[in-house]
Amino acid sequence: MNKFMYLLKHCNYYILIIPTVLSLIGISGLASISHSSGTFLSREVLIQSAALLLGLLFAFTVMELGCRYFICLEKFLYIGSLVLLLSVYIPGLGTSFYGSRAWIDIGITTFQPSEPVKIAFIILMAAYLSKKSHSLNTAKGIILAVLYAMPFIVIVVKEDFGSACVYCAIWVFMVFSSGLELKIIGRIALGLAVLFPMFYFFLAGYQKERISAFLNQDDLSLPGTYQVWNSKVAIGSGGFMGKGYMNGTQTDLGFLPIPESDFIFAAIVEELGFIGGFIILILFSVFIYQSLKTAKYSSDLQGTLIGVGLVGMFFFQSFENIGMTIGLMPVAGIPLPFVSYGGSALISAMIGVGLLLSISNRQKI
Repeated sequence: MNKFMYLLKHCNYYILIIPTVLSLIGISGLASISHSSGTFLSREVLIQSAALLLGLLFAFTVMELGCRYFICLEKFLYIGSLVLLLSVYIPGLGTSFYGSRAWIDIGITTFQPSEPVKIAFIILMAAYLSKKSHSLNTAKGIILAVLYAMPFIVIVVKEDFGSACVYCAIWVFMVFSSGLELKIIGRIALGLAVLFPMFYFFLAGYQKERISAFLNQDDLSLPGTYQVWNSKVAIGSGGFMGKGYMNGTQTDLGFLPIPESDFIFAAIVEELGFIGGFIILILFSVFIYQSLKTAKYSSDLQGTLIGVGLVGMFFFQSFENIGMTIGLMPVAGIPLPFVSYGGSALISAMIGVGLLLSISNRQKI
């Protein structure tokens, strides 16, 4: 207990408090959304509240154990994570939502394996890259780093393209931060730019529809433009001060699609206006800055890589989610960290917070 209180006293409070505040904003947003159907304490609100409490418990536990504890479990984490991702294909256990078989049924609720595996993936890449950093500036080193991460991306991409994009973003952030020379970074960037158009032919039909909708946002005849169009209407109608809490008409009348998850930012901004959206952006900006500073001043390379991986995950998810609500990014089904509904995502994100707190404490000690 004394050790825990000492760590808590010396932790970076920005990294602890901001995710908690964002989570509470998300829960209040869920309460407003469920209010339109006549229920304030809906099932979603109760699950998200329980996930926040459980997530904080996990965050404090991880903070006390330290990131080195998990680095030592590299082999177990690698095999266990792949088994967990494949568990969605077990008959009677895996279940589908929105056309994706990416959840497992645990009775009282569902669980999305790709969310906690994101955190395990960051730890695994940190363990791998810290050992192989001397050989990354060669073609063989880059290819081996790709092969190490490939099983995770291949398993996830079939059912959850959005999560696969997050895994790729994490890989890019971590590999580029592990000591690559600028010329190697340039060659990789050029190769990705050349190969990117080829990925289009391997996408599923609904994924191609989302890209077409992104490129032709004013053509309401295209499938997929409906979501973003109504999201922008909701955000625009909120004005500067918003329509007031629980007074979002786009949400109440059912025009805003998936307001509890993918488009919760639009639902909140409709009610709280530009001011509410700006506050959320400031909170994310401060959190990512503090996380990046924690990674930069880590006492070792493993801590730096874990911190950078978490920054990459939180930055990419928040940028993609908010971007797609205003038409700057294609819809990819990526939730807004801490804010969107999803117990698996919230608990996993809070575990990531625990890792950041652990890194912060070690550098202070």
